[in-house]
Amino acid sequence: MNLRIIILSILSGLLLWLSWPTMPFTPLIFIALTPLFYITEKVRHKGAYFGLIFLAFLLWNAGSTWWVGNTPVPASGVFANSFNAFLMTIPWVMYKNSRRRLSATSSYFALIVYWLTFEYIHQTWELSWPWLVLGNGFAMHPGWIQWYEYTGASGGTVWVLLSNILIYTAWKRARIHDYSFAEFCKREIWKPAVVLLLPLLVNVLIHPVPDDPAKQINVVVVQPNIDPYDEKFAGGNSMQQVEKLISLSKEKTDSNTRYIIWPETALFPQGGWEEQLNYTPEVTAVRDFLRQYPHAKVITGAVTLKQYRQPDEAAEGSRTMEDGTHWDAFNSALQIDTSNSIQIYHKYELVPGVELVPYVRYFNFMKKVALDMGGISGSYGRTPACEMLTDPAHNINVFPTICYESVFSNYVASRARAGANLLVIITNDGWWGNTEGHRQHMQYARIRAIETRKWIARSANTGISAVVDPLGNIYQPQPYWEPAVFKAPVTPRYDLTFYVKYGDLISRGAIIFCILLLIHAIFSRFIPGIRNVENNQ
Repeated sequence: MNLRIIILSILSGLLLWLSWPTMPFTPLIFIALTPLFYITEKVRHKGAYFGLIFLAFLLWNAGSTWWVGNTPVPASGVFANSFNAFLMTIPWVMYKNSRRRLSATSSYFALIVYWLTFEYIHQTWELSWPWLVLGNGFAMHPGWIQWYEYTGASGGTVWVLLSNILIYTAWKRARIHDYSFAEFCKREIWKPAVVLLLPLLVNVLIHPVPDDPAKQINVVVVQPNIDPYDEKFAGGNSMQQVEKLISLSKEKTDSNTRYIIWPETALFPQGGWEEQLNYTPEVTAVRDFLRQYPHAKVITGAVTLKQYRQPDEAAEGSRTMEDGTHWDAFNSALQIDTSNSIQIYHKYELVPGVELVPYVRYFNFMKKVALDMGGISGSYGRTPACEMLTDPAHNINVFPTICYESVFSNYVASRARAGANLLVIITNDGWWGNTEGHRQHMQYARIRAIETRKWIARSANTGISAVVDPLGNIYQPQPYWEPAVFKAPVTPRYDLTFYVKYGDLISRGAIIFCILLLIHAIFSRFIPGIRNVENNQ
């Protein structure tokens, strides 16, 4: 194999890594895929082509998300990065095959369609991992992507792919026609320039609905900094953790505080039965604290347990006691006030392999495979509870996005469409250590804020806790791995963005075109004259 081709594959992977948050070279993403187009044209051998594309994506995954291996089983990170790189390679193999049947322009269009379909599927199946959606690459530059309120992150994916295609084709034509620099600028460079600059110029025309000052409320965000490996899930210290959370909360809570926000799994790290929560010492302590501030509510993460009284209530894959009773463990969010009513939300988008054994309902023997990452061995349940945490008296609906859920554009938008007017992210990013993992996760919250035009209050166990406004600006970010608490004003917002109202139209369109392209590919096998277009491109 030509050494230059291998170097180009490595170069593409390195450019993708260097352009990814939180690296400071974001513009490189507009050229990072161009080496792969050259490889696609020059490499004929199918196995070699697959290997070269896979190598590029493996380097990108390993460079950007190597920290997923910071678990009790580090090999899980190797598998996750390798498997995701494999999946990313599939759209490019399909693009390569399309070149035999379609013109150059049509095959480029096919690549965009295949990649968008891949990203959409990666948000909907049980092996989901949308962390490296191309549109997430602009998270550190909210001023570039205010138009995400119309397109969501999928619009950013199209921007990246189309820019790479036009830059590559401009370079290719310049080589073929031996243009001088002046001719190159006159004939070719304007095309990618328009695609690169137009989205930036569109931002000037976007003016989100301003906040209503009369609806502003105060929240207190707590960052307890409890070590998830050695302290949080250790038996017998649950009440000590609650006392620490209450002590920090007291530092900033006052009569104007409406919500006090604690992080993921702050309560009941060993699990608390849902029908008994009102009688637990943890909830009693929280209510004793809240009686000093009767207008405040605590939103907190918790591990909750639910026993199914009727067999038909239990979801497939639920756990079974010795007496045959079905039950489940949930990664939950609770809303606690001074009444006896506790609202419970169950996390739906679960981390594959950590919180969810994918498709366990078809493979019962896999129930005990999930890593012990939350004090509960095995998959968490997905039986629905309440959609959001409500305060009807003040018309406030909080969607408590739990950790990994905040990476899902479509899911968060669906909750805003259902009526959520304030977003809360509760997370425990301490599993990843002091790596890019927690920093990337913080940056992705800015995209969710822009897509939905909602305020976000983010409580992270070990950091980074902060508040994000509807323009994607971050306020009061707290230092990593330090206890912290802060008070901030936020405003519930009731307007719906185009993206929230109508959903991800770009991805839906891509799926339709993907189906049509696959039908065309099937029929082309039986129609003479359609194949072997690649030789003429």
